Amino acid sequence: MAHPYEGREEMKIGIVGCAGRMGRMLMNAVLDTEGCTLAGGTERPGSALVGQDLGGLLGRSPLGVAVGDEARALFQAADAVIDFTAPAATIAHAALAAELGKVLVVGTTGLSADDEARLRAAAAKTTVIYAPNFSVGVTLLMALTERAATILGDDYDIEIVEMHHRHKVDAPSGTALGLGRSAAKGRAVALDQVWCKSRDGHTGARPKGEIGFATLRGGDVVGDHTVMFAAEGERIELTHKASSRAVFAKGAVRAACWAKGQKPGLYSMREVLGL
Repeated sequence: MAHPYEGREEMKIGIVGCAGRMGRMLMNAVLDTEGCTLAGGTERPGSALVGQDLGGLLGRSPLGVAVGDEARALFQAADAVIDFTAPAATIAHAALAAELGKVLVVGTTGLSADDEARLRAAAAKTTVIYAPNFSVGVTLLMALTERAATILGDDYDIEIVEMHHRHKVDAPSGTALGLGRSAAKGRAVALDQVWCKSRDGHTGARPKGEIGFATLRGGDVVGDHTVMFAAEGERIELTHKASSRAVFAKGAVRAACWAKGQKPGLYSMREVLGL
């Protein structure tokens, strides 16, 4: 069956990990965005969903495009691929994107420093957009956090509190770490030189300039993040609460569309939004 969008000059976007909760939201976001077409979606080899029509998977009319299990074929068919999977898979996809010259949008969290270095290497050959959170609101929160940290200085203690659903496997969240990097940038310091990811027992007094993190897990919380600036006599709190993962999907598709025509490089959501 012919692809329903064949012949149109639209941004062809593929989704890896398409059958998961986030993958389905990403596909719906592509289908609902003018100027975009769904190039395809993949799942792990052996998945019972391989071969199923993507439209049927989403509860929509058939699209004539089936769930595949070959990432290379998806990259060949797409202009851009969106990846919210796992670090090992994402790094393999980055190598494919670099080889084939395709845009890669990465929302995977839990990447190591070595993983991020491999993303940068791929970005030397193609356009890669990597963000800990693709929500427009969170991106704005990061910009505000950097600005506040610059203005307030280290007389204000910075604490970052995040809460997610019970199934999240990494902590602190990628978004919380992104907020920490924004705060550290505002103070012109390296986050890993001043962070405190956990406290237990007799910790002593809080060092000046420290950026602390507190991690909460429970229920079905999509994602809550608060950056606190606490000083003698006052406290400033910047908060974002996500009630639906759809905001992440919409932002990722927006990033993929923005990437069309961009030079190779590693970009952030802040650059997509011009912040």
